[in-house]
Amino acid sequence: MKLKRVVVTGLGAITPLGNTLAETWEGVTNGKSGAGPITHFDASKFKTQFACEVKGFSPLQIMDRKEARKCDRYTLLGIAAAKEAIADSNLENVEDLNKDKVGVIFASGIGGIQTFEDEARGYDPERGPRFNPFFIPKMISNIAAGHISMMYGYRGPNFTTVSACASSSNAISDAFNYIRLGKANAIVTGGAEAAIAAVGVGGFNAMNALSVRNESPETASRPFSASRDGFVIGEGSVCLVLEELEHALARGAKIYAEVVGTGMSADAYHITASHPDGLGAKLVMRNALEDAEMKPEEIDYINAHGTSTPVGDPSEVKAIKEVFGEHAYELNISSTKSMTGHLLGAAGALEAIACILAVKEDIVPPTINHEEDDDDPEIDYKLNFTFNKAQKRTVNAALSNTFGFGGHNACVIVKKFVR
Repeated sequence: MKLKRVVVTGLGAITPLGNTLAETWEGVTNGKSGAGPITHFDASKFKTQFACEVKGFSPLQIMDRKEARKCDRYTLLGIAAAKEAIADSNLENVEDLNKDKVGVIFASGIGGIQTFEDEARGYDPERGPRFNPFFIPKMISNIAAGHISMMYGYRGPNFTTVSACASSSNAISDAFNYIRLGKANAIVTGGAEAAIAAVGVGGFNAMNALSVRNESPETASRPFSASRDGFVIGEGSVCLVLEELEHALARGAKIYAEVVGTGMSADAYHITASHPDGLGAKLVMRNALEDAEMKPEEIDYINAHGTSTPVGDPSEVKAIKEVFGEHAYELNISSTKSMTGHLLGAAGALEAIACILAVKEDIVPPTINHEEDDDDPEIDYKLNFTFNKAQKRTVNAALSNTFGFGGHNACVIVKKFVR
């Protein structure tokens, strides 16, 4: 069976850097930080009092108040990104679109955590159970995919991938495979997360995963720097429309890039820490390169997982050096989490979009917040981490890494589209 080619025909984003794709990309390429004091709840007693929040978003921008009350914030963000991506792809204006062959595979690592917190706080054992009838459908992590499918009548494959911070990369991988196997003509994919809640921040604080640089939130996410002290939690949603090439060409769709390969692996090591030698990271990159039928030397840019954690960053660098050998020194590497924070289940989709636009625009986003005297002896600074300023260069192919708690690793490779 000859596999079909898969291209990207629509993009949408609502992130800590902006409520549209254009605003997000402008922020990423200009080295803007999305971090600031937490406003979603009173964080004054928490070890971490800042995050990368989405700003100025109202659900009334996308639906009426009655319907919005049935949705958790993560779902509302997901719908907002999906609406932009679907409009961008022009799918909604295709008169003879076969909706049986259009699917939605949309990720969330945690789902409706704010809804769960609100309902749990409101439960009074003495009074007896009185729960919102929308509690469960608001909370479950698959419901954003369901809402998007129902809004547009897409009856193709419809489900959610949950693999912690690798979730939306896994969603993209599944969408890619369903299309190239001929099981769908187009799939709306990506992810959404809204875990900046007391239980979310408190839980990550309890495991010492978050930065506590409260005096300087904008500089707290500093991947590959010696003074990094944890990740900065973010929220948002990012959506891609993937489409079978001939289907896209037949309707005259614009094409951003081609998805050419994906990889998956497991560390099989620890529930939260990455393998210190990057074993799973090496395997997932090699699997993606094999799937894409590409040599390491063909990759120009790696969007690193790069969370700004003490253990994770060096292990990923080791893996990159081993997989790419001498070519590692010709690559650009960057972590856009230095600007957006860590969007957890939506991180992979956001970073895939950074790769897609890097390929399209020939510009590599920076890793911000690195200072010359902040070098870590465990990290090889002969590598080009694209510190502090975006770099223009030809980007024919880019690779995105995402690694999640539980040892889940996923990788996506995109290339310039050539017919």
